[in-house]
Amino acid sequence: MITASTCARITPSAADAADWRQLWREAVTDAGELLALLELQHLAGRLPPADAGFALRVPRGFVARMRRGDARDPLLLQVLPQLAELDPAPGFVADAVGDMAARAAHGVLHKYRGRALLIASGSCAVNCRYCFRRHFPYGEEIAAAGQWRQALEHLRQDASIGELILSGGDPLALVTAKLEELSRGLAELPHVTRLRIHTRLPVVLPERVDGPLLAWLDALPLQKVLVLHANHANEIDPGVDAACRQLRDAGVTLLNQSVLLRGINDDADALAGLSERLFAAGVLPYYLHQLDRVQGAAHFEVDDARARALIEALRQRLPGYLVPKLVREVAGDAAKRPL
Repeated sequence: MITASTCARITPSAADAADWRQLWREAVTDAGELLALLELQHLAGRLPPADAGFALRVPRGFVARMRRGDARDPLLLQVLPQLAELDPAPGFVADAVGDMAARAAHGVLHKYRGRALLIASGSCAVNCRYCFRRHFPYGEEIAAAGQWRQALEHLRQDASIGELILSGGDPLALVTAKLEELSRGLAELPHVTRLRIHTRLPVVLPERVDGPLLAWLDALPLQKVLVLHANHANEIDPGVDAACRQLRDAGVTLLNQSVLLRGINDDADALAGLSERLFAAGVLPYYLHQLDRVQGAAHFEVDDARARALIEALRQRLPGYLVPKLVREVAGDAAKRPL
């Protein structure tokens, strides 16, 4: 229950709930406009038709962190549609990590012992071009539908599940009232003791970390872990710093997972800078993922030998707690596979 004392411990962000939803609606969804905002109109002829079948979406606050006139900006390359997405690539498939084979109930993926993942939402504030779920059938697989009934029933029937993972899409795309609905159902499941939320929103739209969300998190009688997704130090600005500080004040452990991306963060300086910047924001580097081999993303791939060399370079220049684990997700494996 959210009490007056709980609310007193939460410092409201500058924006209220209506503000983040408005900023969401105002996102850039046209590649031509994005290029114009960055003074890169000359690249318009290189855009694929119809966004290569995967809509462009990026909040304007995230665009503001991109460098004007720089066609190789590491934030821009994560979101700008590329002609290379249309090139066929052997081994790159629609369901890169075996999500559909792990479906246990409506909106529930059960891959690993002791943990279940809910596809809480099909929406994201930003559409990353390398997304491993860019072809996922979200219209058929949203756990939040019907007051989470099927998802909660699956959790109720399996007492071995101690950790619930909210993923998507982005689970924080849901309004806080919908998240509160889930937590009321979890209150009936004493074996679920930890809630993990995988989200990019505090990075790309930090206004989402508002008073109601913080109060909900603070009042949850569960261990709370929030796994952010940032791939480059330039993604983290003072607004992200503030959001992370408020999340920590609400009792949330903050981790980060990144994807190793060619031309974006595949050098030791970029990865070391990301780890240092994350830690300055109170976030611990967790995973560095090798690219999930999803259709349309082959141009981002970095080979394993280069990936291992980069991790070794990080070990030589950073303390161990700032070196993320280099992993790959392999369909059918019992855990992430270390490289």
